[in-house]
Amino acid sequence: MDSLLCDENWLSIPDDQCQQSNHIQGLEKHSDLSNEKVSEALKICLEKESSYVPKAGYARQLQSDNDFLSARFRAVHWLIKSCIRMNLPYGIAFSAVNYLDRFMSVNDLCKMEWNCQMVKLLSVACLSVASKFTEMSVPPFREIQMEGLDHSFETSTIQRMELSLLQELGWHMNSTTPYSYVEIMLPTLDIGSSLTSQLHKDQLTNRVTELLLGALLDLKLMEYQPSILAVSALWCSLEEYTPSNSNIHHLNNFTKLFNQDQKDDLVKCHSIMERCEAYHCPSSPVTVLLKEQINIPDDCIFDLTIRKWPCSNMDRNPVNEKNPRI
Repeated sequence: MDSLLCDENWLSIPDDQCQQSNHIQGLEKHSDLSNEKVSEALKICLEKESSYVPKAGYARQLQSDNDFLSARFRAVHWLIKSCIRMNLPYGIAFSAVNYLDRFMSVNDLCKMEWNCQMVKLLSVACLSVASKFTEMSVPPFREIQMEGLDHSFETSTIQRMELSLLQELGWHMNSTTPYSYVEIMLPTLDIGSSLTSQLHKDQLTNRVTELLLGALLDLKLMEYQPSILAVSALWCSLEEYTPSNSNIHHLNNFTKLFNQDQKDDLVKCHSIMERCEAYHCPSSPVTVLLKEQINIPDDCIFDLTIRKWPCSNMDRNPVNEKNPRI
């Protein structure tokens, strides 16, 4: 079909404290930074972000090959939902998708004998490596493959793919992603200290995350730098939750580090993201359809509903032993 229609409110993030704790866990470490330290951290991210993006022309390469466009969409969708299922910090999902895109962009998709199973194996390796660079307690391979895959890969097979991933990316795994900026920007926003203000900040945090998770699946946004995506998401979210002149002040703290080309890209990116309220529209009880004009095959239809987000370790059913191992 010519467009992907998802009528589930899959990126809606619950507001209860249990669910919030996992997200805030990754943000609170920057909450006491001074303005000077924030600016310094942002400058470092801006300087290094171009070293951690896919090869130029990657989006066009995907558009030219419907099979890999579909495979990439399935892989990103699985990575996001797997992080949610295992209650991993959001940053892991962004890092894993970054590894996936960088790896696929530096390999000639036409010449390599790629297939769906290889992309699935690569996705498992990306999630595993991203977890190892972030978490003290890394989920085992069996847990990573608990849901969403029709095959269970052998440990040795995954480890070989992990090594190939690390070598192909030159062991440069400390990626600067859109969420890297979120972790710096959001904790330092000053929107008041009252309970109402804190609730607004929590809502703002959720909304920014929702927009950026949705952007991972949006081909139109793949050409923009991580910093542009992050500030665009913040801009859209501020317009929704703190509609006042203070928005300009908040944004100026970050956009003052942009050059004119980056500011021009920011306006374009914001315009696209503003039209993508389909990711989740908190002001409307009616779910909006996400319509991506990409050539996804007819069988590429996903249930994107997140009905319950895990907030603690839960008993899970074992991998279906009928699934073949590779």
